[in-house]
Amino acid sequence: MANEKIPYKIYLSEEEMPKFWYNVRADMKVKPAPLVNPGTLQPMTAADLAPVFCDELIAQELDNDTRQVPIPEEIRGFYKMYRPSPLVRAYCLEEKLGTPAHIYYKFEGNNTSGSHKLNSAIAQAYYAKKQGLRGVTTETGAGQWGTALSMACAYLGLDCKVYMVKVSYEQKPFRREVMRTYGASVTPSPSMETAVGRKILAEHPGTTGSLGCAISEAVEVATSNPGYRYVLGSVLNQVLLHQSVIGLETKIALDKYGVVPDIIIGCAGGGSNLGGLISPFMGEKLRGERDYRIIAVEPASCPSFTRGKFAYDFCDTGMICPLAKMYTLGAGFIPSPNHAGGLRFHGMSPVLSQLYHDGYMEATSVEQTAVFEAAEFFARTEGILPAPESSHAIKVAIDEAKKCKETGEAKNIVFGLTGTGYFDLVAYEQYNNGTMTDRIPTDEELAVGLNALPPQPEF
Repeated sequence: MANEKIPYKIYLSEEEMPKFWYNVRADMKVKPAPLVNPGTLQPMTAADLAPVFCDELIAQELDNDTRQVPIPEEIRGFYKMYRPSPLVRAYCLEEKLGTPAHIYYKFEGNNTSGSHKLNSAIAQAYYAKKQGLRGVTTETGAGQWGTALSMACAYLGLDCKVYMVKVSYEQKPFRREVMRTYGASVTPSPSMETAVGRKILAEHPGTTGSLGCAISEAVEVATSNPGYRYVLGSVLNQVLLHQSVIGLETKIALDKYGVVPDIIIGCAGGGSNLGGLISPFMGEKLRGERDYRIIAVEPASCPSFTRGKFAYDFCDTGMICPLAKMYTLGAGFIPSPNHAGGLRFHGMSPVLSQLYHDGYMEATSVEQTAVFEAAEFFARTEGILPAPESSHAIKVAIDEAKKCKETGEAKNIVFGLTGTGYFDLVAYEQYNNGTMTDRIPTDEELAVGLNALPPQPEF
């Protein structure tokens, strides 16, 4: 079918919604390196991880071989409240740009949490409930993950404790209040509530926090309170598994109209959205069935892919979590507080890091003011106010569409619109007032964290 006959929005039926998550690790020739105990420098076992994570989630985390993982009917039932999500042909954006490119975006903002995070939140809460736990703890940056988890816990009757990066806690009070409305307790991190929080504050007085700080606090609370486990909204293998529903739906929708993407673009902070969007396409690439150009877009203020080092590092600032091999800026790296989006993690998903290291995808970084310029352009043409995180992908999608205008190539461009920006209006206000700035760390600043990486395993 010709592209011109494709509807503005491509909807799938409930019957077409995926019944299995796709585990891209099963098709990777080089598997992501295992999590490592920082004391022994040996791979973590299921028994080692049991005090921190739910049992079934540990099994998913360690499983590099099962290609398809059944989605429990209870989770699919919850998904049906907001899934399948639409794949949108950006006709208005194409016309405004005057490009021959065909632009599509997968819109994940059609739920109260306003983002894709709910896909994994309900799965992780479900397995915690199934295990008979009282509650879960977590961290959140911009607030999308904390909001999603609070919704999932309310639905399943679990207690939810959220440690929110302090700068976001202060900048985004409405996101915080949505979490509290759904019954979660929300604490600005670092805090005086935990030993690791007090230690971080003593070492970095006045710090505005980071995801690494919040992770440390959430893990400490989970491991010191019976009946609780820690859950994470990005980075981990299990999260990318759950988020594969994004890419699977995208591929089903495109296949219905015979559309094959040339370029697939996703924002990258920890990797949940990007990993989910690209998973089935990456699988085809790994199996040699098709080739795609896949671009990860990260903020210039937190450039783990483009300026980090591929090495084992702590996932948290307090250095109490296992070591993961990933592109990292160092566990002590704290992005500047003026960074408005939630892409604030010092590292990147081990799965995506390995794929990037092996040359299956590329990465670029963009500055914040350019991101918001693209966000407002998109809002005025497509009618959706995008989240700052999503707008990193929008910026590069627009750039690629402009290149098509120059060359006359009608490429198919697909990007992930992870959610809406209605809780990010303080950042939009800064941009509109001209007070938003670009803060790019110097090589000297990055060297501090990179020079402090822990001892590396020898296997």
